[in-house]
Amino acid sequence: MRTVRALSAALLTLSLAAGPAAADASPSPAQDASAAPTRAGTSFRTATEFEQGQRATASGSTGDYLYWSFPADTGQRPTVRATVKLPATHAPQTWQIDVYDGLRRRQACQYGAQTRTAGADTPSVELACVLRTVRAWSEPWANDPLPGTYYIRLTATGVATSDLGLPVHTEVRADSKDIGGAAAVDGSLSEPLVPGIATRPQERQETTAVLAGLEPEDGWASGWWSDRWVWTAVGGALAALAGVAGYALTRGPGRPSRVPPNA
Repeated sequence: MRTVRALSAALLTLSLAAGPAAADASPSPAQDASAAPTRAGTSFRTATEFEQGQRATASGSTGDYLYWSFPADTGQRPTVRATVKLPATHAPQTWQIDVYDGLRRRQACQYGAQTRTAGADTPSVELACVLRTVRAWSEPWANDPLPGTYYIRLTATGVATSDLGLPVHTEVRADSKDIGGAAAVDGSLSEPLVPGIATRPQERQETTAVLAGLEPEDGWASGWWSDRWVWTAVGGALAALAGVAGYALTRGPGRPSRVPPNA
């Protein structure tokens, strides 16, 4: 019974350790709306950076390509949403939102309305794209999303000639669900895929490349630690506790006494 109590205490300690880890993995609160950007870039190099949880806005013209970027780390499953407010009078328009990773590979959406057609004189159109979970490491031939900068491109793909150049107002937001250890893999990138990461520190002062200035609030994940370690330890403790308890219940009263009962 002392062994059972010791294992129970160890299990309680591991469960308390798992609590803070799960709390730390929760999404950070939304950033101050006043700090959100109010413009969009026109290419990958000039994409406007914003943090997850912020609502970035921009004014543009129908037919423009609008670009933003945000950081996404290992274990996160980003969801990108966009709202386009259209002019009062317009012909039917088809709008599309595309998301690219740090290698500028287009990432497929698990689900969501990535492309929508707004009927004539429709006041607005809403788009959404839920990406796959960001992995810490992937095979070179795979197209898995990797930690680093993610680019959003918003544009109208089907526009009547009479609508080209009409003013529009756009809103973009990115949020993530933290999947945690369920998405952990054996391996990690040496550096996140962000612009300028391969430039040596002494060269960064002289280069004209656009460097990413944003990263997750708690910094980039190291790649080796996840809450999978905690729950693996909890599972091992539960298995040991179950084994000891089963033995205690099935071993019986012990060895029979050598003294005859009527002696």
